[in-house]
Amino acid sequence: MTQHIALTEQTADGTRKPDAAVVRDALGVGVAVGLSGFAFGVTSAGSGLGLLQTCALSLLVFTGASQFALVGALAAGGNPFTAAAGAFFLGVRNAFYGLRLSQLLALPRAVRPLAAQWVIDETTAVTLAQPTRRAARIGFTVTGLSLYALWNLTTLLGALGAEAVGDTRAWGLDAAGPAVFLALLAPMLKTATERAVAGLAVLLGLGLLPVLPAGVPVLVAALAAPLALVAESRRGGRAGDAPDGPPGPDGRSAPQGTGGTSGAEEGR
Repeated sequence: MTQHIALTEQTADGTRKPDAAVVRDALGVGVAVGLSGFAFGVTSAGSGLGLLQTCALSLLVFTGASQFALVGALAAGGNPFTAAAGAFFLGVRNAFYGLRLSQLLALPRAVRPLAAQWVIDETTAVTLAQPTRRAARIGFTVTGLSLYALWNLTTLLGALGAEAVGDTRAWGLDAAGPAVFLALLAPMLKTATERAVAGLAVLLGLGLLPVLPAGVPVLVAALAAPLALVAESRRGGRAGDAPDGPPGPDGRSAPQGTGGTSGAEEGR
């Protein structure tokens, strides 16, 4: 047990990341993203929600993409239930983040319900970037605390100043939240399948936007993931059915890359 704990506190090369560096990185993300809460406050007030409703969304929901999806659908005249459903399915991704972070952080049981409120895109990105468990805990805590406090403060300021700002569409503030989300998501799309899912989701969402009620295209875009996974599994199945190589002298297929040569000849 002692050996396992020691391993989790060191990187692969035996070095540690200074706590000050972790705090600096976490604060950078928390402050940068937290300021966009002002845009949400203005957009939410412009969609018809009251001050208490706007602040309650940031305090209780606290996941920017879902919040912007909800108020955006309401502002476009969408059904409240459809708008809420779209926001809910966007927020489901945080449950999968939690599965990974629960193993990485290994927090005490008494703390987990409180920490679950901070499991969002930004805290997950900062936490997964850390080399040790100690650094991951610091990054998660600092990012979550700074972002939660600043996001709620700027939400309040945005809702109070909505009348002075005027039309949010003229300022483009309703695009601030999705832009931040895409900036965090893009570097994480490393495989071809992940990029295919993202591209297909964009095509479905934008393509169906003119023909479906507000909020529904977001739900349909969720189909991008199973469609891409099914296509990948079929492609992998066809590749697995391909013959290994040309037939050898005995009539059997030789392994790929051997050209029908024997093991002794290949070893020379």
